[in-house]
Amino acid sequence: MSTLPLAGIRVLDLSTVLAAPVTATFLGDFGAEVVKVEEPGRGDFTRGTTAGARSPYWAQEARNKKSVTLDLRTEAGRRIVRELVPQFDVVVTNYRPPTLRAWGLDPDSLQDIAPRTVLVYVTGYGLTGPYRDRGSFDRIASAFAGLTYVTGDEDRPPVRSGFSTIDYMAAYLGAFSVVTALYHRDTADGGGQVIDLALYEAGFRASEDALAAYATTGRVRERLGNRNPQIVPASDFTTSDGRRVSIHAGTDALFAKLAAAMGRPELARSPSYATRAARARHADDLYAVISEWAADRAADEVTKLLSEAGVPASPLMNIADIAENAHYRERGTLVEVDDPDFGQLPMVAPLPRLSKTPGTIRSTGPRLGEHNHEVYGHMLALGPDELAALSAEGVI
Repeated sequence: MSTLPLAGIRVLDLSTVLAAPVTATFLGDFGAEVVKVEEPGRGDFTRGTTAGARSPYWAQEARNKKSVTLDLRTEAGRRIVRELVPQFDVVVTNYRPPTLRAWGLDPDSLQDIAPRTVLVYVTGYGLTGPYRDRGSFDRIASAFAGLTYVTGDEDRPPVRSGFSTIDYMAAYLGAFSVVTALYHRDTADGGGQVIDLALYEAGFRASEDALAAYATTGRVRERLGNRNPQIVPASDFTTSDGRRVSIHAGTDALFAKLAAAMGRPELARSPSYATRAARARHADDLYAVISEWAADRAADEVTKLLSEAGVPASPLMNIADIAENAHYRERGTLVEVDDPDFGQLPMVAPLPRLSKTPGTIRSTGPRLGEHNHEVYGHMLALGPDELAALSAEGVI
């Protein structure tokens, strides 16, 4: 196999839950050597409720990482991390700015000791601005970014996404920014730099034209359930077997295909539905027609019929559906990895897929402190006696 594209890049993961450590996971999937710093005796939050355990979540999201333990609340721990930082190409952290300053992990402090290191700060509200010292999680970022407000049915309170969508969007932005900064450093001799990514910004970047529309028309985007007022038809429909199928035929060409597949080609010629603007004006009537058609057929029949007609459609999949889905497995979106605790464990494959240098899962989430001797001994030249003393003092 070809050398992985990030082989030779060292990443120090000084973070927990969830966007920042997943940023490091994405880099590790493509060959970076990732060393994760964890709290002695307890470990990362995603290990589970038992201190130092290995959960399936940990096995996936800490894959391709090495684990070292270090108590950053101690001066000895902070001294060790300052010795580690210059030996890494990338440092990823998500501590709040007050903690960063108290521990000497703020941008100014780290740039002084590691001018060629790319420093990634994934914080709730960023390193600047009046909210910079506030904490956040995916749920809070979704609320602040405006995503929660527009999600759900119009006659019910807003709901957040069922997954930690913003965390993973931020992780991809973080990984992209790292690769961009490394390219600049290594091709333009630009040195290291600070990447300042606020968690909410990943969600706000997905807000489509909401801001521009508000600025030009005063219109505030509201909850519309499964509908988009400008793209009709595009919604979910209940089928005869009680399942739901998502259908998108919002362009004129796709709507003509949908009408033909439904046995109602005349709908595409009707003045009420022939154009995108007309369909938007008569959305309720059109959705009633499609709902009645879908209700007479099973979900798989609807999906097969429309897919063969060239109309994008899919049943609403739950994780059990996905685990058995032939496309997920044959394409390799879902892979099975041998794990020491869980045996053959299915997990999300390294994404995206590169033709020459695809990502790999070389190991699942490590045991707590598994690489203390390797990392501290190799990088800091600490001997067994020194490591034993640090362990006895609770520093590692």
